[in-house]
Amino acid sequence: MTSGTSVRSVLRRTAQVVVTVALLGFLGWSVAGRWHEVRGVLGDLSAGGLVSAGLAAAVAYGCGFLSWRALLTDLGAEVPVAGAARIFFVGQLAKYLPGKVWPILLQARLGRAYRVPGRTSATAALLALLVVLGTGLLVTAGALPVLGDRAFDRFWWTVLVLPAALVPLWPPLLNRLLARLLRLARREPLPRPLGGRGIGLSVGWSLAGWLAYGVHLWLLLGDAGATGRDLLPVAVGAFAGSWCLGFLLAVAPAGVGAREVALPLLLAGAVASPVALVAAVVSRLLMTVVDLLLPALAVLAERTRSAGPVGGSAGAAGLPAETATRQ
Repeated sequence: MTSGTSVRSVLRRTAQVVVTVALLGFLGWSVAGRWHEVRGVLGDLSAGGLVSAGLAAAVAYGCGFLSWRALLTDLGAEVPVAGAARIFFVGQLAKYLPGKVWPILLQARLGRAYRVPGRTSATAALLALLVVLGTGLLVTAGALPVLGDRAFDRFWWTVLVLPAALVPLWPPLLNRLLARLLRLARREPLPRPLGGRGIGLSVGWSLAGWLAYGVHLWLLLGDAGATGRDLLPVAVGAFAGSWCLGFLLAVAPAGVGAREVALPLLLAGAVASPVALVAAVVSRLLMTVVDLLLPALAVLAERTRSAGPVGGSAGAAGLPAETATRQ
């Protein structure tokens, strides 16, 4: 690494820390300024509501996993469900590191245990991000009318960004782009091109995931006392918009800070400010718990499956290739 590259890396990470601290500071200041109202909203939350919201968040993560697995399978990597869950959920822990590349690198590393080529793992991870971003912008743009005039004034740009996010997902164009990128990187071609079915399944599961995330937020808002006929579509659109904003900023790890600041702004036209602030903070806490719980469950499920009575054959038992080699 050259000295110039090293300096740029240090400056970039410093900027990430500064911006993240600033956003979290702003969020803390907002909560503190309304603490007398926020405290009452926190008291309205119930254990049942929190558990229900957490389960909805877990369902949303599961949809994200199925969206990614549809792409991985369509690219020619046949991985057992338990092994694929281990790759995806453990790999997602790296999103809490500064930079967007770490989950991709970790998933590629974990995929080697199942003989998944690195280029296939990286391609599936990148495409999954494109699908999530494209569908998230689509959901946000569709929900702008119910989010109110202020939301449209702040997030009208989603309508302009949407074509740029969705056009690359057209399979003929996408395969040409991937082939060219692999040639430029001097890598072998993908085992097989991506088909319309893989993209279609991935998009479908991603849209289901946004709905589940919206239900997660809707349950929190309802538990905190928010009401309204359009509360569910508002919750779906607001969550998708805040996630996309946190991702596009490409500063804070896992969108920390940016999402929590954007969410109350998107909810401002439909939900009281203290309720929106509480929902944003509690949502982050619940999803962090889910982020930690699902990898543990995935690893446990994979180990349980590998240890099952399958006649003593490591390969037949679905063990990772590296484990089968050692035995």
